[in-house]
Formats: sequence, C-alpha cells, structure tokens
Amino acid sequence: MKDKTKIWMDGKLVDWNNAKIHILTHGLHYATAVFEGIRCYSTKKGPAIFRLEEHIKRLVNSCKMYHMTLEYSEKELKESIIETIKINNVQDCYIRPICYYGYGKMGVNPLPNKVSTSIALWDWEDHIKTQGDKGMRVIVSSWIKIDSRSLPVHAKASANYANSALARIEALKSGVDEAIMLNMSGMVVEGTAENIFIVKDEMLVTPPLTSGALDGITRSSILSIAQHLGINFQICDISRDELYYADEVFLTGTAAEIKSIGEIDKITIANGRTGKIATKLQNLYNQIVHGNNEKFEKWLTYIH
Repeated sequence: MKDKTKIWMDGKLVDWNNAKIHILTHGLHYATAVFEGIRCYSTKKGPAIFRLEEHIKRLVNSCKMYHMTLEYSEKELKESIIETIKINNVQDCYIRPICYYGYGKMGVNPLPNKVSTSIALWDWEDHIKTQGDKGMRVIVSSWIKIDSRSLPVHAKASANYANSALARIEALKSGVDEAIMLNMSGMVVEGTAENIFIVKDEMLVTPPLTSGALDGITRSSILSIAQHLGINFQICDISRDELYYADEVFLTGTAAEIKSIGEIDKITIANGRTGKIATKLQNLYNQIVHGNNEKFEKWLTYIH
C-alpha cells in the first residue's frame, strides 16, 4: 500500500499520518462500521470512478441496517470522494469510504455515539497475484458463510469480514491463494471478498443473493456485460461438486476485478487457466473501466 497525501475525515482533509481515531472508538471494539470499496481508473478523459452512484447507494443502505444517522447526503459523499481524489492528484486508485460509530459511550449499544465518516485511497496493485493466464489455487473453506439469521449479509459491514478473514487465513496457511465459502445448506456462496461465477457448457452461472452472497457491484456489471455479449447466464444455486467439473470458475470484485481459478481442493479446473468466457468478459470490462466503450460510459464519473 502506497500512502497518499490526504484522507477525508468528517469534512476535513487531514495528513495521511494524522488520520487517527480514539482507541475507544465503538466501531473498533464492536465492529459497528460499514464501508465500500470503489475503483478510480485512468482514461483518455482523465481519472474516472467506476459506478460511484451504485457504491454510494449501497453504503447508505448498509448504514440503514445499522441505524446509522449520516451527517452527509449521497451527493455530499460523492463530492467528497471526488475532492479527495483531486487533492491527492491521482489517476488510478482504490477508494475506501467508511462510516462507523465513533468514540463516546462504551458497551454493545452504539446508538448514543456519533457516526463518523472517512474516505481514504491507495494503490491496490494486485488483489491476488497470478502468473500469466494461470488460475488461482483455492480451497473450499471449513468456515461456513454467515447468513441473514446472524447478520445482515447484504450490508457491507466490518463484522461480516471477520468471517471472511478466518477463511482467508485458512487458505493462506494451507498454501493456496483464496477460499470459497459455503452456506448453511452446503451451497456455494462466494469467495472471502469476491462473488463467484462458474461456466458449464457455455452457460454462465452465479449464486442468487438469497444464498447469502453480497450484492456485488462488479457481479452486476459482469451480468450486464454478459448480456451485451450474448453470453447465456443463470442465477441459481451451485453445489460444491459442480465447482470441480465446471469448464471455468472465476471470482469478481472491486479489488479482484476478474480472477480465474485454476485449482480447487487440489483438483484442476479444466486446463487450469483462464477460460474463453472469462477472457471475453475481462477484455470488455477493461475497456469499460478505462473509458473505451461508449455504451457503458454511463458507469463512469469523470474527475475534471
């Protein structure tokens, strides 16, 4: 992670090394925080934020689930992100807005505490490194994905990622790159921080949101791109064994973008490399985010 110059904190731009919170911040102790991951890409018209509107809408909806009273409107949040990019003078970056119950009264109940908002950005060069078109090596985690009976899974909340962190640690300590998580019914949900797709007989398939998967912005983008390319797709449950004999398996997310899987539980998926459908989707996705496709230009917010 390369430091930038300024971080936006509750309406003020502060130096990177002075962006501090109190040790008794409620969100730190009780995971009462929600956040977003957004990308800004370089284009021929200057830097452009990918699907800013949708990300901010999801952030606000996440806040609703935790009864957070934001001091900023959606418009003000978008303007603050743009301001932070401008002051840091960057072309490409990862953007992290976070809303959290701050310092005040301790105890499980967060409601007496102020909700603070911060925006930071950095260079996230490669979420998971792979060599050429060789796919990632993954395992199916022994940790079950939390479901909506435990926590609101469609809120992008810090609490949910403790579950993901355990699965990612398990994967790394097993000598692989990532983990796939199943739900209480044994169906495939997602990676630790990415949505999942498989391809079988040229049919693109991804689990429904009712599986417990996050309503990923990149996921919805891939479905729109697939429709544009004439690729048939289904949204339905995927069983664990379907992963092993799929023609392609790949993960999608803001940080990961599109990452193919070459091996699951030491079983090689097809030839272990990026498949033709993932390649088609990846090529058009890269064109779109860099402003080289007029049809999808509405997804970009240019920084002038």
